[in-house]
Amino acid sequence: MTEPADILVVDDTPSKRYVITSWLRRDGHRVTEAATGTEALDLLARREVELVVLDVRLPDIDGFEVAERIKTDPRTSAVPVIHISATAVHVVDRTQGLTRGADAYLAEPIDPDELLATVRAMLRYYRARRRAERLAGRLTRLVETTAAVNAATTLPELLRRAAEGTARVFDGPAAVAAASAPTGAIAVQVDGPGGEPHARPAWPDRFAEDPLDGAVGTELFRQESGPWWPGAVWRVVARAKAGREPLHIAVPAVGFGDDDADVLRQLGQATALAVEALRSYDEERRTALTLQRSMLPASLPVFPGYEIAVRYQPASDHASVGGDFYEVVAVEGHLVAAIGDVAGHSLRAATIMAEVRHALRAYLAEGHAPGTTMDRLNRMMLRFLPDEIATMCLLRIDLATGEAHLANAGHPPPVRVLDGRPELVEGRVALLGVAVPHDAEVAFTLAPGEALVLVTDGLIEARGHSINEGLQRLCDAVAGVGEGDLEAFCDELLATLSAGTRDDDVALLVIRRVTSG
Repeated sequence: MTEPADILVVDDTPSKRYVITSWLRRDGHRVTEAATGTEALDLLARREVELVVLDVRLPDIDGFEVAERIKTDPRTSAVPVIHISATAVHVVDRTQGLTRGADAYLAEPIDPDELLATVRAMLRYYRARRRAERLAGRLTRLVETTAAVNAATTLPELLRRAAEGTARVFDGPAAVAAASAPTGAIAVQVDGPGGEPHARPAWPDRFAEDPLDGAVGTELFRQESGPWWPGAVWRVVARAKAGREPLHIAVPAVGFGDDDADVLRQLGQATALAVEALRSYDEERRTALTLQRSMLPASLPVFPGYEIAVRYQPASDHASVGGDFYEVVAVEGHLVAAIGDVAGHSLRAATIMAEVRHALRAYLAEGHAPGTTMDRLNRMMLRFLPDEIATMCLLRIDLATGEAHLANAGHPPPVRVLDGRPELVEGRVALLGVAVPHDAEVAFTLAPGEALVLVTDGLIEARGHSINEGLQRLCDAVAGVGEGDLEAFCDELLATLSAGTRDDDVALLVIRRVTSG
């Protein structure tokens, strides 16, 4: 038996309407009546109807035009129309009726079994079409939601997007919850499509149950009440990695069918994978950052007649950790300083940085000049790290005279600043990891009161600007380095050049020779 439907019967003859509606009601359907075409169109504009039984001869608008209007209105275009007529029974009438929108055409006298069979067939087609359209719409919104959650860079943002997307997919309220080490448990509720998301930093009581019991997988089950709204809900629990807190998504159970269950499972799986990717990224980033910071000098040597200040700032939370580093050591009456950047943004970049830094310290301990040290570092990378590249500035200053020698392997040039006048120290060779000689040096003397500013490219590179523009901004910003507190200068320089979200790490090294007397 066909599931009961809301049917509109349109006929200007009360006795005919009575007979037809009686047959339909005995078959279990809910019937609304109209005597004119105008009344029928008005009813269709105000209430949802699944099928129309429509007489051809009406006193105001003929049934052909009414059917045509029904089919051209996007709100009712899918509603089946069955024409009935006692007079318009010729082939030309039936052809016109079907051409102008009717889905079936019955001539009187009408057999009740034939009418009911036609109604059931039309309803099966209508409901199958509506189901297919509904599923197609939900799958489209599922794809959009999956793309949105995978583009999120933090867990709160991901859960907000997941809750908003779930509400759009299922055209109703939704709640999503998950947890990570940095944020703890977070739950986000949306009251419906386009609604304002409300986040709560805790598990809802009704989200405590974990049917997966720690295993990897996706489980869908019905529970009698939701986290923030009354009535039964369907909840999907998904976990992409064993031992993690699961992802939970809940939607009301009203009107929830088998197709909806499949869509909710897919949404749970996709969102759980996005959450796990974000967790793994956060863990790798924290590990890389810890490693990188552990490799930087815990304290700086003291050099009579010189002031030194350093800074290291990791990239913004959503960006990967790079391989930036600096080094300052005392070697036989000389101040030796280096600043560098290993290509890449990952835990591997941080580990390669550690290897390069350890090799650098070993070569410096042997007392080699900057050019020789740089050449040996390059040969080490070509032999043991053939797939890696890095940039580096290596500087050695004679503490007594200020005489300096600089080797630069593809790194942004340092800036000398004396009496407020900046000057770039050019003379770069190829990056480390390129099979060419790297022993070239540039010699100059750091005068009393003169400062040298060395940075990694994260401070001077910006989207939409060339490296030369970045270097010019750096030169403009360092004019005041010759005066005042060096630590305050570093803070001000970072604030000036790295405002807003930054996609790369920043290392900063400033050396100033103190004015004699």
